[in-house]
Amino acid sequence: MPAEASSSRPVSPPLTERQEARRRRILQASAQLAGRGGFDAVQMREVAESSQVALGTLYRYFPSKVHLLVATMQDQLEHLHGTLRKKPPAGDTAAERVAETLMRAFRALQREPHLAEAMVRALTFADRSVSPEVDQVSRQTTAIILDATGLEHPTPEQLAAVRVIEHTWHSALITWLSGRASIAQVRIDIETACRLIDLPDREGGR
Repeated sequence: MPAEASSSRPVSPPLTERQEARRRRILQASAQLAGRGGFDAVQMREVAESSQVALGTLYRYFPSKVHLLVATMQDQLEHLHGTLRKKPPAGDTAAERVAETLMRAFRALQREPHLAEAMVRALTFADRSVSPEVDQVSRQTTAIILDATGLEHPTPEQLAAVRVIEHTWHSALITWLSGRASIAQVRIDIETACRLIDLPDREGGR
């Protein structure tokens, strides 16, 4: 495998339509292989064969399996975000809407536990060289949460709460995947964290 990439990789130019289509095939192949057998089932040579690209080309797009699977997670979250936008969450408060959204996201991942395990495992293994891909996952998760709040101008306290909620959601995924938390416990943890969204308003009214 290629040597570990630098933590400060140069910004790549925008992909052409053909390159984007190739990247899409790679991500689809990654998701399919992970869905069948989890992290260990994603082998770069098999991904290259399934997506009909040369192995060297695959490594130019994604320097390692961890890069690939973290990018796959961002792609899955982006798709999920589009689905959630078509059917916005119900709830009288921002906390209720965010909790419903994250539980819907959790259930979507729950339907494909091998894929979820592979993506979360890659996110856990990611080092500095994967920072750009990890940042994209974080930005996508933040966007999903902010959309769910329905707040046009969130306060700094609410933005801080969003970060805590994001950390809680990722942690809940890890504990569930490792068998250390039930779905019921995951819901309790997420709902508890989501209440932080409403706290600044109540505090400000004192």
